[in-house]
Amino acid sequence: MKNINQRVGVFVDVQNMYYSARNLYGSRVNFQKILETGVGGRQLIRAIAYGIKAAMPEEQSFFDALVKAGFEVKLKDIQIFPGGVRKGDWDIGIAIDMIRLGPKLDVMVLVSGDGDYVPLLEYLRNQGHRIEVMAFGKSTSGKLIQEVDEFIDLDKDPKRYLFPSKRISQRPESQEHPEHHQTHSPGTPPANVEGVSNLPTSENLENT
Repeated sequence: MKNINQRVGVFVDVQNMYYSARNLYGSRVNFQKILETGVGGRQLIRAIAYGIKAAMPEEQSFFDALVKAGFEVKLKDIQIFPGGVRKGDWDIGIAIDMIRLGPKLDVMVLVSGDGDYVPLLEYLRNQGHRIEVMAFGKSTSGKLIQEVDEFIDLDKDPKRYLFPSKRISQRPESQEHPEHHQTHSPGTPPANVEGVSNLPTSENLENT
């Protein structure tokens, strides 16, 4: 159960959330609201957002907005492989941080729907932590939902967790699925996204 004395850590897989919102709603995530719900009036110890850099000018405003929303932001460069394939993910980094911070936390809130985290969450629960996950249910691994103490389905109140946005075009689902980490940075939308107006800004994150 939740109580105000619990020490909480919030860990956000920015890639997963960005693409889930884009694919499902053609919209952008309000990370400030994500943080408010994740903390839930308890004692926030750490809030970390994990993102991918791709050397685009627009992305810095996105990362700055995350900082203003209350997150510590950790970044890594996108990897470009032969043939132009791009890859960027934080699976191992997030796992290391959650395990490392374990002694300081009672509750761990993972903001991602990626089933790759199931073994990690199973381990943390066995260590006595309360595990909560926030994600869009339509793009969340069923095994992930089964492994947590509480699943907060953002699909139940998308107006709270998304900014209004023009519907943006999408790639076929077979090429891009939000449950898994993507090959683009949230600061660099794929070419079929119309412009950079689809990115969160400092002003957007601060508005309620």
